[in-house]
Amino acid sequence: MKSFNWHKTAQVQWDERANFWNQSSQEMWDTGSRSEIVPFFEKHVEKGAAVLDIGCGDGYGTYKVNKAGYKATGIDLSEEMIKLANARGEQEGLAFMQGDINALPIEDESFDAAMVINALEWTEHPLIAIEEMKRILKPNGLACIGILGPTAHPRENSYKRLYGETVICNTMMPWEFERLVKENGFAVVDGLGVYKRGVTEKHVGNLSAELKQALTFMWVFMIQKASA
Repeated sequence: MKSFNWHKTAQVQWDERANFWNQSSQEMWDTGSRSEIVPFFEKHVEKGAAVLDIGCGDGYGTYKVNKAGYKATGIDLSEEMIKLANARGEQEGLAFMQGDINALPIEDESFDAAMVINALEWTEHPLIAIEEMKRILKPNGLACIGILGPTAHPRENSYKRLYGETVICNTMMPWEFERLVKENGFAVVDGLGVYKRGVTEKHVGNLSAELKQALTFMWVFMIQKASA
C-alpha cells in the first residue's frame, strides 16, 4: 500500500482547482470575504514594506497588496496557480514563485511582513510553517494570517477523516492558532472577524474574542515576530 503524501496530494488538488479559483478570487478580494483584509493590513504595516504573500493562489491578493503601496512577492505550492499569477505579474511587474510553505525558498530575515490567507489549513504541519514564517521575517516583522472559522464551508474538506480517510485540510481553529503562535515566538497584535451574511455587530459586539471567533467564517490575525 502506498503511503499518503500530503504535500503532493495538496499540490495536485490545487492544480486541478486553479481555474475554478481564478474565476472567483477577484470578487472575494474586491467585495467578498477577503475585502477587509488589505485595509486591515494597512492599519499595521508601513507602506513600502517588502511583503511575502504565502499561498498566493492566482496572485490577485498579491496584486491588491502591491497596489496598496507595498513591494509584494507571491509564492504558492501549485504550479498551475503560479502560471495564472505570472500572467498577471507580467502585466503588473510582480514576482511569483512556486514553493512550499513548510520549506520556503527564501533567505532568512528578508521580508518586513507576510500575508497568509487560508493557507495554513492546507498544510500537514502548521507549526513548521509558523517556524518558516518566523525565519523569513525580519525582527519585529508582521504577519497577517487568515484562519478559517467554524462556519466556513471549505472545512467540509476535512469531514472524511471521520471515515478514516486521509484528507489535506486540517482542523486547526483560530483559538488554536493563536495559542500556537504565542508559544512560538510571536505576539498577537490585532484581530478581524469575517462573518457570513446574517451575523451583524449587534450579534457579536458584546462577545468575548473566543465567542466571536466561534461565529466566524474567517478570523484574521495580525501577529508580530519578537525582536532578536
